[in-house]
Amino acid sequence: MQDKAVYEFAIIRVVPKVERSEFLNVGVILLSKKLRYIDMKYILDKQRLSAFSDHIDFDELQNYLEAWDAVCRGKSEGGKIGELPEHERFRWLTASKSTILQCSPVHPGIGLNVEQKLEDLFQKYVL
Repeated sequence: MQDKAVYEFAIIRVVPKVERSEFLNVGVILLSKKLRYIDMKYILDKQRLSAFSDHIDFDELQNYLEAWDAVCRGKSEGGKIGELPEHERFRWLTASKSTILQCSPVHPGIGLNVEQKLEDLFQKYVL
């Protein structure tokens, strides 16, 4: 059990019309505080998203996702939030929001390879 690491993850959702509470899963963000690991993976499927609404600004949505990715990875483009420790960046990204880009509730897990777990979760919940 010593080789296993506890992790937390949330599904990244696009909510085109917040008032309708409809969403499409577009990514996953995963944190292992013990390993000081945080990463996210996403895909912007314009065809699937167009089924929800014909008023989505895909360039703006792509910019939002890239900003989240910069914060997640601790890049300078992530601003002051990108400078925070991994677990604080994760909490900021997964905090409840009422915007077009939201996260599911945070879920716990335990596993041997968090990089592979991120890929597995992406395959299961997004693709």
